[in-house]
Amino acid sequence: MTPAYTTAPFRSEAPMGWLRRTEAWLDRKGRKAWIAVMVLGFVFFWPVGLALVAYITMTNRWSRDMFPSCRSHSHRHDLHRQAWATARPTGNSAFDAYKTDTLRRLEDEQKSFEDFLERLRAAKDKSEFDAFMDERATKAAQSRATSQDEA
Repeated sequence: MTPAYTTAPFRSEAPMGWLRRTEAWLDRKGRKAWIAVMVLGFVFFWPVGLALVAYITMTNRWSRDMFPSCRSHSHRHDLHRQAWATARPTGNSAFDAYKTDTLRRLEDEQKSFEDFLERLRAAKDKSEFDAFMDERATKAAQSRATSQDEA
């Protein structure tokens, strides 16, 4: 008796076709190879170049493999989303009150610290200005003394 259906082999068991081998070769060569093939596709037959652009963007090759700096953008996005999730109420009124009180206290401490830094900067600026004025007064007195000695 023969079965009514046959199971197709899994992709990993099937031999690699020429498209898969080409894709693997381009992946090994990196971003420049993909860009070169895409440009050549546009030069010789524009639908091929367009298909490569679609394939590259649909398989997410640009952000995953070719531009690792996009991962930092994703990380920043995750941090932003996490910050919004932190502000959401949990449903436990005691915890929400504690969280609100703690956040208010931290904001007050941050404001106090920023005020302290502002006073520190103002004191530093004043001391630098006073030193400048003292130096200027000393130079003016020296120049007057020099001009009186010459006269």
